[in-house]
Amino acid sequence: MDLSMKMLERLQNMLPNIIAAAVIMLVGHFVNKFTLKMMSKGLEMKHVDNTVHKFLMSVVRVTILVLFSVMALSALNVPMSSILAAIGTAGITIGLALKDSLSNIAGGFIIMFAKPFKCGDYVVINKEEGTVDMINILYTRLLTIDNRAVFIPNSVASKSTVVNLTDEPMRRLELKFQISYSDDHNKAIEVIKDVLAADERVFDEPDAPMVVISEHADSAIVLLMRAWINTDVYWDVRFDLLKKVKEAFDANSITIPYGQLDVHIDQTP
Repeated sequence: MDLSMKMLERLQNMLPNIIAAAVIMLVGHFVNKFTLKMMSKGLEMKHVDNTVHKFLMSVVRVTILVLFSVMALSALNVPMSSILAAIGTAGITIGLALKDSLSNIAGGFIIMFAKPFKCGDYVVINKEEGTVDMINILYTRLLTIDNRAVFIPNSVASKSTVVNLTDEPMRRLELKFQISYSDDHNKAIEVIKDVLAADERVFDEPDAPMVVISEHADSAIVLLMRAWINTDVYWDVRFDLLKKVKEAFDANSITIPYGQLDVHIDQTP
């Protein structure tokens, strides 16, 4: 009975602290909701990528939860030194166990703030090529042209050289064509220029299309063509120009030679 009375008396003494801790957690709940609501509106106004939006929201939610939990424990008269020691010990233990995962999380932050790419960009990362489909806390997901999903750890993506092929609205298309040494190279150049002039997707700015002799190869003259086009039609224009130039060469009797090899037989007895 004495034990029960002591426990009841202790509970009565702690009741104000318990109420204070409950109030702190309740306030934390509303602060969390309000902060996330305002943050969401701000990110939407800034047109932040949806994946980055969700990532930041989750980080803020956890941060606020931890902050108010520490305040509630403090209201229960749990020594702050004990709380910090527990957090520190847990942090070290989790850090050692999840070293690679934490590295990926850090890489995710680097990607989201440095913005070398975003969802929808076509990139080459660590020799993997594809469209960025998702950027989550740990991995960046690419979809290849043949629809394979490639998962690249954020730590790797943030440290690798990233080639973003769709970051700029325009790209310079470069193609090479081979013609026979017996053909008129000036005529071939004009034929290619005519094909470019007839395509409305080819621009004269920032530089006019260029067609020049770039190489005297073993069995052909190599013509180099460069032209500015919109990035979103890059592959369509590339494939169309290859087809149209071949047809224009045929119509103007310009030949694309096969590789040749001269063999001399020594008949000395």
